[in-house]
Amino acid sequence: MTDFTPNEPVLTPIKDHAEELAKAEAGVADFAAKRNNRWYPKFHIASNGGWINDPNGLCYYQGRWHVFYQLHPYGTQWGPMHWGHVSSTDMVSWKREPIMFAPSLEQEKDGVFSGSAVIGDDGKLKFYYTGHRWANGHDNTGGDWQVQMLAEPDNDELTSATKRGMVIDCPTDKVDHHYRDPKVWKTGDKWYMTFGVSSAEKRGQMWLFSSDDMVRWTYERVLFEHPDPNVFMLECPDFFPIRDAQGNEKWVIGFSAMGAKASGFMNRNVNNAGYMIGTWTPGEAFKPETEFRLWDCGHNYYAPQSFNDGKRQIVYGWMSPFVAPICMEDDGWCGNLTLPREITLGADGDLHTAPVAEMEGLREDTIDLGEINLDINEASTVMDDAEAMEIEMTIDLTASTAERAGLKIHATEDGAYTYVAYDDQIGRVVIDRQANARGDRGYRTAPLSAEELASGKLKLRVYVDRGCVEVYVNDGRQAMSSYSYASEGPRAIKLVAESGTLKVESMKLHHLKSIGLE
Repeated sequence: MTDFTPNEPVLTPIKDHAEELAKAEAGVADFAAKRNNRWYPKFHIASNGGWINDPNGLCYYQGRWHVFYQLHPYGTQWGPMHWGHVSSTDMVSWKREPIMFAPSLEQEKDGVFSGSAVIGDDGKLKFYYTGHRWANGHDNTGGDWQVQMLAEPDNDELTSATKRGMVIDCPTDKVDHHYRDPKVWKTGDKWYMTFGVSSAEKRGQMWLFSSDDMVRWTYERVLFEHPDPNVFMLECPDFFPIRDAQGNEKWVIGFSAMGAKASGFMNRNVNNAGYMIGTWTPGEAFKPETEFRLWDCGHNYYAPQSFNDGKRQIVYGWMSPFVAPICMEDDGWCGNLTLPREITLGADGDLHTAPVAEMEGLREDTIDLGEINLDINEASTVMDDAEAMEIEMTIDLTASTAERAGLKIHATEDGAYTYVAYDDQIGRVVIDRQANARGDRGYRTAPLSAEELASGKLKLRVYVDRGCVEVYVNDGRQAMSSYSYASEGPRAIKLVAESGTLKVESMKLHHLKSIGLE
């Protein structure tokens, strides 16, 4: 299956890239000028205006962290994809950079889709992404035609790039249209690329290619096929090695499974992003040793991408507003990313994802409330108005009798709130949006292991932004991300106990500063 791989990149310009970038900048600026900030994040990455989705091209290069993302600059719903860009020297304060990519080649005329960045043997960065076009030339009714593309930055600041063109064509007789989102890495003396594929039989797969020069790629094999026949595509694949504290190496395969059916607490979102842990030998198939596990148990998490910054594996996810009504699309913007999370392999053999240490640099102050005890059905307001806040708390489960207990965030005078709670009847942490006045409702849960429950302690780290919440359970053994569209007026945080008592062993509140993208 090598007949579809060109010997040299294929470059077919149809528009002036600089002109398209200028138009895109103007489109974003137009939205930004009239943006409503009621839910616009203070400390999450979002576009100045327009729609965003997947994080792309994540890297640490020449002293800066770079985050690119899928961007539609002409609307607040999904449309022809561009690449937006922000950068930081400390992962606390961020600056907007020029839009990196706009559709300008025949192979990408309907969208510069997701991809990754990698530093080559020469120390220079390379971008790999998917060029997208509609098969019938104008819409998705005839499927799509997707190929893998290469681009190289023009400078070390990564403010612009030159497109080299298509490096892997699509064998349309062997795939069912979906063929995208390349991830590139080096093992030994060879470069490898994998991306998501829907096979001709509509099975979700990841294909493996190899290269000696990062330009000419040769097909090797199917790296992985999802065992569930309902899963027809593996979007935004990820693949990387990780070591535990003892130095034992495993490989992690990550993907966003399209078509997985909901079952109990699993796969409740439209599509679900998760991973498997296993082993891999170059040239062979990935061998999973675990079941499919969710990266994040919240309502709004998709398309994560990880990268290694030289000392750790960091992942960003997209907080995906898949289910209508999508409230912020009326405000001139739509979508934001999660906080950056460090991926570690714990002693329990599972992956943990906790906010990177730099996130403590967002704290403007610390309010130490110490120990708090609530009587049966008691509630206590711990903050009258919280626009951007981090809450650290430890619940003493052995000294608490409440059926559910936790934090009502974005609690407004109309009675609306989002509930972050421990549910003793199911032994899980819950984000419950049943009392939301706007947007989708429903609840999501994160499991606690028997070991965690037996410890009698539950540590929660809750980040509250203007329009979303992230919850980290027991130092990142689980994570949850959900939108929460607060009503007008002060946004209180209330500590509550339902049908029983609550003992909070410790609680600290931190006001968080802006990351500078407002």
